[in-house]
Amino acid sequence: MSGPDMSGGRPEPRHTSTPPSGAEYAGAGLQLALTLVVFMFLGLWLDKRLGSSPWFLIIGVVVGAVGGFYSLYRRLMTANRTGGGSRRPLR
Repeated sequence: MSGPDMSGGRPEPRHTSTPPSGAEYAGAGLQLALTLVVFMFLGLWLDKRLGSSPWFLIIGVVVGAVGGFYSLYRRLMTANRTGGGSRRPLR
């Protein structure tokens, strides 16, 4: 019996036998840094536009850091589940 796709339209996670490469980890770090910088400049721009220095800068840095760390966490946990889960536990 072939029924409708029960995955909700989501693609299947890729299962590889090799652990994530250093480039994937470097990309995750770069994404964190870029998210932080973009929100920082957005806060600076809002402060200059509204004359509310330094409040939007502080809010932008906090939002960028939280968003960047959350994205980094999700990316690394996904990489750990799909490719890097072959580590042996410590004794």
